[in-house]
Amino acid sequence: MFIKKFYNLGKNELYPLHRSITGNGVRKSLKIIKKHFPKLKVYEIDSGTKVFDWIIPPEWNIKNAYVLDKNNEKIIDFNKNNLHLVAYSIPVNKKIKKKELFDHMHTVPSQPTAVPYITSFYKKYWGFCVSDNEKKLFNKKYKDNDNFKIVIDSNFKKKGKLTYGEFLIPGKSKQEILISTCICHPSMANNELSGPIVSLCLMEYFQKIKKLEKTLRFIFIPETIGSLTFLSKQLNYLKQNVIGGYNLVCIGDEKNHSCMLSKYENTPSDFALIDSYKKLKIKFKKYSFLERGSDERQYNSPNIDLPIASIFRSKYSEYPEYHTSLDDFNLVTQKGVSGGFKVAKTSIAILLKKIIPQNIILGEPQLSKRDLYPSLSNLFTKQKDNYKYTFNIVNFLQYADGKNDLHKISKLIKLTYNQTYKIYKVLVKKKLIKS
Repeated sequence: MFIKKFYNLGKNELYPLHRSITGNGVRKSLKIIKKHFPKLKVYEIDSGTKVFDWIIPPEWNIKNAYVLDKNNEKIIDFNKNNLHLVAYSIPVNKKIKKKELFDHMHTVPSQPTAVPYITSFYKKYWGFCVSDNEKKLFNKKYKDNDNFKIVIDSNFKKKGKLTYGEFLIPGKSKQEILISTCICHPSMANNELSGPIVSLCLMEYFQKIKKLEKTLRFIFIPETIGSLTFLSKQLNYLKQNVIGGYNLVCIGDEKNHSCMLSKYENTPSDFALIDSYKKLKIKFKKYSFLERGSDERQYNSPNIDLPIASIFRSKYSEYPEYHTSLDDFNLVTQKGVSGGFKVAKTSIAILLKKIIPQNIILGEPQLSKRDLYPSLSNLFTKQKDNYKYTFNIVNFLQYADGKNDLHKISKLIKLTYNQTYKIYKVLVKKKLIKS
């Protein structure tokens, strides 16, 4: 029932809004979400703030944009399709000739009916986007000397803000599962809104479960600059507590299921995602991390190194409608969203149940004072078995680094899961590890 509810919310309320990496479109979108999840926290970070190697740009908002021909006829209109304007276009109000207009007019020749999505976030520019068919029609209809009036009523606030949202579902443990999705594109359904729709479904589902083993954190951020901003504010806490999570994008069509694992494909998130596909009996395509392009880039960057994988249906850049007006709610369906939700839900549920021990002590702990080491250092007596048990404990502690679950540790130290679990219980009781 909630899948239909949030699918319709995305289609009817979020889809018409014009969003970019900053501005009122993101605020309005988060305000709509907050009506359904009042505990959603909205953060605003000042333009000009340094976030690692980047700087949050001035806040950009657009009121209107259009092109008038020589007959004062509006031939391109932002209000008819918010993809018609290049995102972050500078203000313009002037008359130009056909050549200059065409130099600033973007199309997708391979898809003649599609209006492309084009951005110029960090370089001053202005431009319009139309279908290739429209451009060809303009070329036939107008002469080289014809005048066109360009109006772009945009503004840049140097003292503006970057806005993002965060929703927390507390669990019994501080260990966290991070679910990240983008909320920064204009009217596109799969590339933009399928991730937030699936996130809302997950929030609705998991907030009703009592006593979650781990905490769930959902964030709605502008791509790239938003994840960098979020990480710069909370990195130390995240590195200590996040044991897994997923970036959700392009997860709402009915095409192939696919994913991108973390950089080394060796985190609990990776194993849980693969297990979920197997459990659901879903065939999927695994893309190389070398083909990354969304916020998995930031979460897996050197010195960030969070265990975050990405879940897709059709991966960004791999389906023909990507970054065009054809990416609409004919492509994204309730069935498609439901399929993406099931994979993400199952993966999170597996992560919630995973026991992922974290060593508390720096260096090798002194086991003898905790009665975990033989009192006499004599390998030639019956204490040999005690030494073997002690070595198993030491081996366990070596791999209890917050990255391995008990199943993986049992394989690494060559013990059965039950044997490993017994060691885990002892070490928790002795306060040598936390889970």
